[in-house]
Amino acid sequence: MNFVSPQLLEPVCHQLFEFYRSGEPQLQRFTLQFLPELLWSLLSVSAARDPHTSGCIEALLLGIYNLEIVDKDGQSKVLSFTVPSLSKPSVYHEPSAIGSMALTEGALATHGLSRVVYSGPHLQRETFTAQNRFEVLTFLLLCYNAALSYMTATSLQSLCQLSSRVCICGYPRQQMRRYKGISTRLTVTSEFLVQLITGIHYALCNGEVELGSKALDDVLYRAQLELFPEALLVGNAIKSSLHSAALKSNNKEGARSIQVEITPTSSRISRNAVTSLSIRGHRWKRHESQEVSVDSEAALGGVAIPEISVTGVSGERMPNGDSLRPRTDGRTQPDGDMLGNTSEVSLDPRGHESGMRGQEVRRQKSVRRMVENEGSGSASTGRSQY
Repeated sequence: MNFVSPQLLEPVCHQLFEFYRSGEPQLQRFTLQFLPELLWSLLSVSAARDPHTSGCIEALLLGIYNLEIVDKDGQSKVLSFTVPSLSKPSVYHEPSAIGSMALTEGALATHGLSRVVYSGPHLQRETFTAQNRFEVLTFLLLCYNAALSYMTATSLQSLCQLSSRVCICGYPRQQMRRYKGISTRLTVTSEFLVQLITGIHYALCNGEVELGSKALDDVLYRAQLELFPEALLVGNAIKSSLHSAALKSNNKEGARSIQVEITPTSSRISRNAVTSLSIRGHRWKRHESQEVSVDSEAALGGVAIPEISVTGVSGERMPNGDSLRPRTDGRTQPDGDMLGNTSEVSLDPRGHESGMRGQEVRRQKSVRRMVENEGSGSASTGRSQY
């Protein structure tokens, strides 16, 4: 378009403006599909400092801009959006990595009330200047991105080429891309690059994998040189969420969509990590084990009788809680009677080792003290074995 005679270009721009001013959505989309090429023509002519050849393009772009910034009543438009919930996945985060995001009654009551203005109100512009050029171009790209699903494959390819050329002209990367156009560095803004990345993301997910990948790399290259945090954030988030296998499976005739990674590709949190949920579960298990121990002892008459096996000799338990130990003559005798006699403990040195005996005795004593403390409200009527 740079080599087209102004006499031929002027009626084309005039007709495109008439299409857009008609208000018909299809005619407006038809005009918008040429927007990437119109932007590149304007920027390249501005870099060459030859404004006389871009008068009709400037008039067309300014006309579209002035029509879009007002509503049907002539009032300035204010574009806003509702802050999304973190429970929904995006290119910036995954819900599974930030825990539960259950909707509460308060959250539902305030849903949709907080809105953030991201564009507007805008002033009417009659001519392009160095101060307002990228303000107008960024808003036009915003209008283009709003109709991305209606854009043709040729228009998406033109958008990717525009992104690469704007970002690499005048830099060493221009030699890598073997682009022999203008070699003058073009001034860009962070907001302009963010709008370019938005369109590139859509092109990547709808058949333009090769051009889209190069364009995204070029925009990130320029954002790093200019230290634009917004463009770096959006570009790197989109780049990390894309999968080459999934992108190659898309064809250009398929449904138009944008892919977002919903499930994590790898485990983000270790299964052995200590969390508040695991601590609560551990406390419940310990509490339940203590209740089971108390209930079993209450079933025996409310008498706490911890067993101590010092000698390692096995025996049976009687219904009254006494233990039967084998005698040398083959008979069994109870450790004690119901009158409160102290049970005997045979300290056989041929049993377990002394260290193991000491640990077992201390453990049983601690259990006995714990049970006695819990049942301190009721009088103890049984015996305890030592």
